[in-house]
Amino acid sequence: MQRRWARTAAWLIGSLLIMCLLLWLADRIWPLPLPKDDLARVVLAEDGTPLWRFADANGVWRYPVTVEQVSPYYLEALLTYEDRWFYQHPGVNPMALVRAAWQNLSGGHVVSGGSTLSMQVARLLDPHSRTLAGKLRQLWRTAQLEWHLSKQDILILYLNRAPFGGTLQGVAAASWAYLGKSPQQLTRADAALLAVLPQAPSRLRPDRHAQRAQAARDKVLRRLAEFGVWPQGAVEEALEEPLLLAPRQEPSLAPLLARRLNRPNSPPLIRTTLDAGLQRRLEDLLLGWRARLPERTSAAILVVEAQNMAVRAYVGSVDIGDAKRFGHVDMVSALRSPGSTLKPFLYGKAIDAGLIHSESLLQDVPRRYGDYRPGNFSSGFNGAVAASSALSMSLNLPAVQLLEAYGPKRFAAELRNGGVPLTLPPLAEPNLALILGGAGSRLEDLVGGYSAFARGGRSADIRLQPDDRLRDRPMMSPGAAWIIRRILSGQSRPDLDPHAELVQRPQLAWKTGTSYGFRDAWSIGVGPRFLIGVWIGRPDGTPVPGQFGLASAAPLMLQVHDLLVNRDAQRNILPPVQPVPLNVGVAAICWPLGQPMSKTDPNCRRQRFAWTLDGTTPPTLQATDQPLGLGLTEKVWVNDKGLRVAASCPQAHAKDIALWPAPLEPWLPRIERREARLPEIDPSCPPSGLNLAPPLSVVGVREGDQLRLPAGSQQLLRLKLSTLGGSGRRWWFIDGLPVGDTTSQDSYIHTFTRLGRYQLSVLDESGQTARVEFSVVE
Repeated sequence: MQRRWARTAAWLIGSLLIMCLLLWLADRIWPLPLPKDDLARVVLAEDGTPLWRFADANGVWRYPVTVEQVSPYYLEALLTYEDRWFYQHPGVNPMALVRAAWQNLSGGHVVSGGSTLSMQVARLLDPHSRTLAGKLRQLWRTAQLEWHLSKQDILILYLNRAPFGGTLQGVAAASWAYLGKSPQQLTRADAALLAVLPQAPSRLRPDRHAQRAQAARDKVLRRLAEFGVWPQGAVEEALEEPLLLAPRQEPSLAPLLARRLNRPNSPPLIRTTLDAGLQRRLEDLLLGWRARLPERTSAAILVVEAQNMAVRAYVGSVDIGDAKRFGHVDMVSALRSPGSTLKPFLYGKAIDAGLIHSESLLQDVPRRYGDYRPGNFSSGFNGAVAASSALSMSLNLPAVQLLEAYGPKRFAAELRNGGVPLTLPPLAEPNLALILGGAGSRLEDLVGGYSAFARGGRSADIRLQPDDRLRDRPMMSPGAAWIIRRILSGQSRPDLDPHAELVQRPQLAWKTGTSYGFRDAWSIGVGPRFLIGVWIGRPDGTPVPGQFGLASAAPLMLQVHDLLVNRDAQRNILPPVQPVPLNVGVAAICWPLGQPMSKTDPNCRRQRFAWTLDGTTPPTLQATDQPLGLGLTEKVWVNDKGLRVAASCPQAHAKDIALWPAPLEPWLPRIERREARLPEIDPSCPPSGLNLAPPLSVVGVREGDQLRLPAGSQQLLRLKLSTLGGSGRRWWFIDGLPVGDTTSQDSYIHTFTRLGRYQLSVLDESGQTARVEFSVVE
C-alpha cells in the first residue's frame, strides 16, 4: 500500500512538474501580448485637459490614467457591475460562469456573461472568435495575466483599453469626449454610465443612442443600490439626473505646439503649461480675424506669464487646416525679420552705457552711411526729438544714430547673450541695418527678450512644459528696464516725485514693428501679468502692401490684452506693482546740451524732465558725421556792446553759447538757428578765421506752397528741384523715404502721385540738410 501511494505521489509530482514545464514553455512560445508604445499620445493643458491627440495605427486615441486618477464612484460601479469578486478569484470566476450558463439556457438567449475583468482584458489584448477554441485561448491569456501581473496592473489595463465607441479607448478619453470633464470629477450618474458603455459601445453610444444609454445607466444604478454599495437616496438622486453630454469634439487645440512636442521619445501624456480655456478663446478669436486678413495671410499669438515664463496660449497659425494660408507653418518658431521690435533693447542698453537718458536730444534728419540711407516709416523727418519720443514713435534715424554710437557688433552679441539671437545672411556681419530689421529672429525669442521689461532687466526663455527649467539671464539693468517700460506704456514724462509711482499699477507697454517690404507685422506687449506677442504676414515671405504693425498686429494684440485683463478681473487677481528701482531718479535738463541747468540760463533753450540712471545726465549725443566740425558749444568773444569781436580786441571777454546740432537747422525756428544765436560781428574788430561753407537750400518750391495742375489737365504733377549752397552729391527724401540722388549741378525731377501735404528733404556730402513742406491740391 505504501509503495502504491509512493508511486502515485511520484506520478502526480512528475505530472505536475511536466505540466508546469509545459506551461512555462507555452508562456515562452506564446508570450502575453502586453501593449507597447503604439504612438497614441495626448497633449495636455496644465490642468490635464486634453488639447490634442495623436492616434495609434488603428486611429484610436487614449488618455492613460492610473487607479488613483479615476473617481472612486467609477471604480465602485465598475467592480460591482462587472466583477464583484475581482480581487478574490484567480482570473476566472466559476460561480459566475455557472450562473451565466443557467440564465442563458433557461432564457433561450444570451442574458448575461460570465467574463471577469481579467478575461475582458485578455480579450482586449488578444482578440479572438467566440468559438470554443477562442474561449480556450481567452482562458489561457487570462491565466497569463494573473501569472505575470498584479490585480492593480490588470485593472489599469482595463481602465485604459476598454472600448467606449468610435475611436475612444479608456475611461479618461471617454470622460473627456462625452462629458467634458476629468475622470476624477465623475458623479455617481456619470460613473454608472461609463461603467456600462464597454458592454456594447456601439449600441449604447450616448451621443447617438441617448435613451438606450440612459436605460443602461439606470440599470447599473439600481444594482448598486441593490447590493448596498451606494445609499438608496444617493441612487434616487442619480436616477433623476438627465443624460447631459458635453458637445462631442476630439481634442483639437494647439495643434502646432502638439506637433512640436511630439518627439519619438515622448511619453503617452505630453504635459504643457497651456491654459486650455485661454487657448480655445484665442484660437476662436483668430478664426474671427481671418476675414480681416488679406488672402494667404496667416497670424500667430503667444501669451506668456511673465513671473514664471509659462506659455499660457500658443497659436502658431490662423488655422492648421487652411492650406491657402500655410496653416501648417508654425509662425511662433519661424525665422522672420523683426522690424523695429529690437529698438527697446537698444535704448535700454544705451541708457546703461551712459550714452543717453530718457530725454536726450536725438536727430531725426536725413543721413548717409556710405551706401546706406535709411528713412522713416512715417512721413517726413521731425528734426530734434527726445529719446523717449523717438522710441515711442519708432523713428528710424535716431535709432540708427544710437546704434552707430553703441556699436552694431556689440549690440548683436549682447542680444545673443540675453536670449535673443539674431540670424544674419551667410558671411554677413552686424551693421546699422540691424536695428531696422536687417536680421532674422523668432516670435518666441522676442517675447522672451521683452520679459526683461517685466522681470527687472532679466530676460528668460519661454517654458512650454511644466518640467522646463526657468532659465533667465541679464539683458539690462533693472533701472533701464523700468525706464523703457515706462516709455513704451506712454508714461515717459516723469513727475517731480517718481516714488509716487509706487501706488500705481503698471500699464500695458507695447512696441510694434514692420519689416522691409511689409512682409512682417509685429506687436509685442508687456502687460500687468502677461507678455503678448503677435505676428501677421505671409509665411512664404511675400510682401503685403499696406500691412504694418500699428494697423495690423497692434489691434489684435490690444484685443488679447483686454481679454486677459478682464479674465483677471473676474477672478479677482490683482496685477503686481512694479516698484521704482532705487537708482532711478528725475532731472530737469536743458536742450541742446542735455545737461541740468537753471531755466533762466541763456543756454537753456528748452527744459525737459528726464528719467535718469544713477544720477547721471549724459550730454547730447553727437553724430559722427557732424558737418563743418561745429560743436554744441562755441566760445566767442564779445565786447561791452554784445558784438562778436576777435579775442585780442579791447574789452573782449569770453562767452559760451549753446548751439543746436547743425543738421537740425532746417527744422529749428529761426530764432534758434546758428546765425540768430551767435552775436552780430563788430566790423571794427571782426573775429578771424570765419570760413563757413555756404548753407544748403532747396530751389523749385518754397515753404508752405500749394501746387496744382492747370484746370482740366489729366497729367500727374512733375516738379523740377535743385539746390543752392552745400557741397558734393545730394540725396533727396520725400516724406522721410529716399527717392533719388543727384550731383551738385543736376536737378531732380519728381512725380507726385497723390494729393496732400509733402515734406521734401535733401542731404549733401558735408552732412548739411535742407527742408521744405508744401501741398499738392486740386
